[in-house]
Amino acid sequence: MAYLVTGATGFIGRFLVPELLKRDGDVHVLVRAGSEGKLANRAKAWGAGDRIKPVAGDLGKTALGIDPAWIDAHRGEIDHMFHLAAIYDMTASDEQNELLNNGGTRHAVQVANALEVGTLNHTSSVAAAGLYDGIFTEDMFDEGQELPSPYHRTKFESEKIVRDESERPWRVYRPAIVVGNSVTGEMDKIDGPYYFFKMLRLAGRLPGRVPLLVPDLGETNIVPVDYIARAMDHIAHVPGLDREAFHLVNPEAQNSVDVMNLFAEQAGAPRLKQLLPKQAMTLAMKVPGVQSVLMPGVGVPPEVIEHTEFTCHFDSTRTVAALAGSGISVPPLADYAGVLWRYWERNLADQP
Repeated sequence: MAYLVTGATGFIGRFLVPELLKRDGDVHVLVRAGSEGKLANRAKAWGAGDRIKPVAGDLGKTALGIDPAWIDAHRGEIDHMFHLAAIYDMTASDEQNELLNNGGTRHAVQVANALEVGTLNHTSSVAAAGLYDGIFTEDMFDEGQELPSPYHRTKFESEKIVRDESERPWRVYRPAIVVGNSVTGEMDKIDGPYYFFKMLRLAGRLPGRVPLLVPDLGETNIVPVDYIARAMDHIAHVPGLDREAFHLVNPEAQNSVDVMNLFAEQAGAPRLKQLLPKQAMTLAMKVPGVQSVLMPGVGVPPEVIEHTEFTCHFDSTRTVAALAGSGISVPPLADYAGVLWRYWERNLADQP
């Protein structure tokens, strides 16, 4: 086997590559000029020896900026290309999302076509479902759903680029909200439920048992990064699944307030109670000064409040079937919430 990976040093990538290294073959990794040292350090941590092969390139350039001579030399030799490089940030601008999600995916498809890869494995997101109301199956894609933010729009559009422009067999993976490693807690940034951890820590320091008031955050879906990496690696190597999408989600919907109460327990904070409907809170949080009163010192972006809720349930029947017998499944959040919390306290709590 031979692999080409974009975004290998990103959050999902640095857990996926070690899974690929358990198999035979080299892993070629797209790396920007000047970042070779970062990749070398990561390869050493992976214990990869000389099996990690840097490929100079740039996500923002045609054909990823890869030397045409390299493509000519490796045409027909890459069994799997994994495209993970993208932006995962609800607060990012339309321009950033367009450049990195749509532009980067189009350039990755160009490379996959030119290399004649065996399979193009594209990392999309459940955000591609937008505000669809109801059960969203893995067969569904363009259902006329509203796409409420640049992130939602470009995750949908980048998946469409793969479906429409890839001349090679493809598989699409749609992760839910990805949190840290369920064993080590490792996480790379403040995202998803982590935005609320400072609020919980502050509440845990309050005298007495003052109720912690929050908006109605609706339903969510959280999965650990180690599950995502293991599931992607396994599914990519199962025969007969080309041109299909896979929901890498918790099969059971999770109430956001129940999820946050698991972390409130870790913080020694009182249980959360709903203060306002989410829509009212979203409007209030956009008024200057209101956030400092309702959620002092926690810096939860209004975009995060606005898009916390999933309006649909993500059916993962195909994913569960593909993973059958592998021993790979989503662990209950209650089993590793403490691991995530402790890692955040040690490594991320002081981030602005």
